[in-house]
Amino acid sequence: MSNARSHELFINGKWRAGGSRPTLPVINPATEKVFASVTSATVSDLDEALASAERARKAWSSRPAKERGEILVAAARILATKIESAARDLTAEQGKTIPEATGEYTRAVETLEWNGRHAEELSAPIPMGPNRMIVPEPLGVVAAFTPWNYPAVLIARKLAPALAAGCPVILKGAEETPSVAVHIVESLRQAGIPDGVVNLVFGVPVHISRYLLSSPIVKVLTFTGSTAVGKQLAALAANNLQRCILELGGHSPVIVCEDADLPKAIQAISEYKFECAGQSCNAPSRILVARPLYDEFLSRMTEAVRKIRIGLPDDAATDMGPMANARRIEAMQRLTKDAVERGARIETGGACLDRPGFYWPPTILTAVPKDARVLHEEPFGPILTVAPFEGIEEAIEEANATDYGLAAYLFTGAADAQQMMINGLSAGAVSVNYLKGVSADAPYGGVKQSGYGYEGGEQGVRSFQILKMVNGLGSFG
Repeated sequence: MSNARSHELFINGKWRAGGSRPTLPVINPATEKVFASVTSATVSDLDEALASAERARKAWSSRPAKERGEILVAAARILATKIESAARDLTAEQGKTIPEATGEYTRAVETLEWNGRHAEELSAPIPMGPNRMIVPEPLGVVAAFTPWNYPAVLIARKLAPALAAGCPVILKGAEETPSVAVHIVESLRQAGIPDGVVNLVFGVPVHISRYLLSSPIVKVLTFTGSTAVGKQLAALAANNLQRCILELGGHSPVIVCEDADLPKAIQAISEYKFECAGQSCNAPSRILVARPLYDEFLSRMTEAVRKIRIGLPDDAATDMGPMANARRIEAMQRLTKDAVERGARIETGGACLDRPGFYWPPTILTAVPKDARVLHEEPFGPILTVAPFEGIEEAIEEANATDYGLAAYLFTGAADAQQMMINGLSAGAVSVNYLKGVSADAPYGGVKQSGYGYEGGEQGVRSFQILKMVNGLGSFG
């Protein structure tokens, strides 16, 4: 296995060092310094990954689901013993705080374990009445593409259900956070995953995606990332009619009604929004507040945001670390500049911090014109817009006024208002008086430009299965 400073590929059950292969730098976002490297896969590496996954397919798919599940549970327990050191690696690569990285790995462990424990029941035949049943069967080799923002959770949410269903996986890990894929794949190796069932590659994303999806060996594409890239991958997958599970961008609204518990709402929003420096597709980005509550909410929210301590992510006193890369800083500058030029006000934040590292402070914008880019382009960073609304109908209309539909949040104690918004909001998930990450047992997916398909829970496993209908059981003649 690779050491902490040079991350390798994993193909056909073996770790592969760089050698003559090209490498890519890994940059610490808190210092802007290169501190590690990651091996880039060659065409021959990709060919071998495809061939080894295909060779392993029949044996893995025919292996009793209970045994597949036991390997996942064992991998979860092995990964749990590594959380402390793995979290430090993730913090150095991505910039999230140690508590955030630790919490993310804990969720990854839970995801591996949940899928392992339910592998047998979700692979069992499903009775459909007299003489009929559905027999779940694995679809085949999976190409999984994961991002850098929540790499542990998202790798687990792709690997675990696919493996539970009986599908080999070629995982394209994020080059900016390679240690995460290495830790999880190594845990699976130690748990006894057969050679070829999991393969790990890194490299230039567009080159790897084009090559893998051009192969008829690949039957399923699962991807988390931007809507633009998701569309490109879906177009490639169409050539071989590969099934797609796409969790794409988000632009999540929060509706705060007049009867909302203000302290609870502000705490929940600020904690969830600025986790991972706001780099989450389901983080809230647009706050809509009932007009009678607007001034008080804005004052309290601004005060809470200004108290967020920004610093080195491995410092226990830090609440929010740096953004992951220079690209995100450039996006924050562009969106803020555009909004201000159109007439928006900066209540707090709004400028890059003058220090080494990719630091952008929590930022609140008000009086944002409806044509400002920040209201239509996914911010994916620590920027919030706050605006008043007059009635529930207006709030729903404004909440739905983007091309995205991943998550939406609301704060009210009124049952009729809750039901009205649950029915009216165009989102794959609606949370009432609550902002938290998705649990392992729950299906999650977007609508509109936020993608299609489901990850998590029973539906997450079904995404990697053919549901074969069997008719005429027990009949004769």
